[in-house]
Amino acid sequence: MSDFGRVAVLGCGTMGAGIAQVVAQSGRTVQVLEIDEERLAEGRRRVADLLADGIRRGRRSDADRDATLDRISGTTDVAALAGSSLVIEAVVEDREVKARLLPAVAEAVGSEAVLATSTSTLPVTALAASVPDPTRFAGLHFFNPAPLTKLVEVVRTLQTDPDVIRALIEFCGSIGKTPVEVKDRPGFLINKLLMPYLNDVVQAYDDELATAEDLDTALELGLGYRMGPMKLLDVIGLDTHHHATRSAYEQTLDPQFAPPPLLTRMVAAGYLGNKSGRGFRAGGGLEGRVSADNPGEMTS
Repeated sequence: MSDFGRVAVLGCGTMGAGIAQVVAQSGRTVQVLEIDEERLAEGRRRVADLLADGIRRGRRSDADRDATLDRISGTTDVAALAGSSLVIEAVVEDREVKARLLPAVAEAVGSEAVLATSTSTLPVTALAASVPDPTRFAGLHFFNPAPLTKLVEVVRTLQTDPDVIRALIEFCGSIGKTPVEVKDRPGFLINKLLMPYLNDVVQAYDDELATAEDLDTALELGLGYRMGPMKLLDVIGLDTHHHATRSAYEQTLDPQFAPPPLLTRMVAAGYLGNKSGRGFRAGGGLEGRVSADNPGEMTS
């Protein structure tokens, strides 16, 4: 099977840009598909910013940056992806959008190419059913930020050819990532374990078991976690976690995935964490703010 020398990345948002950078740094040619030239330019700036951050950290040189950018090109034409041996889909987390795009891309790249989705919330098996040959379709779940996180979940569907999984595992190793093979289940492996934990912490906070700061301190020092759950939620984005838990709950009806009421209220209020400047810890946190439940009263 191919060593995936030419890779197409669908979408150049936060995740797509990070994936494109990682693949290009491995020496491969990367072509990014976006819906218009403006978004392509935004995506290229995003990659350049990621590389500049690597230079500031002393992890990359100017020559590395230039070589990586030279390997990345952009297009708005699906037909231009012909010749790609691997396609990694990283567009918006909307099943209908993905299901419309993937068959068109599959036709453009031909029957020998492998298609993968980076979805974190949608069933990979259902997306595989949208392409002509689901045996050559799998999940490649990168974690954000893709250039810095080492783990990639290689998601095996009911239809995926074992040779495709083996090739994707080798590909992950060749781009400097550590792959783990997982089944197609809501949340796959990491989020299946993480989402109930974060939901429990949000509920504990809402029950006034402890302050957000003390919850973080307790989990960091008591269990040795590198980042406490409240800070982690602010980094992930409360809306992102809410979407993921709601999707898992809708697929399973398992109450451990049901978004806690406080999380839902905070998302509705626009308290999304670091991205909005307000969250459990961001912007000073909720302690001392006007209560969303009792306008005019201060939380204790």
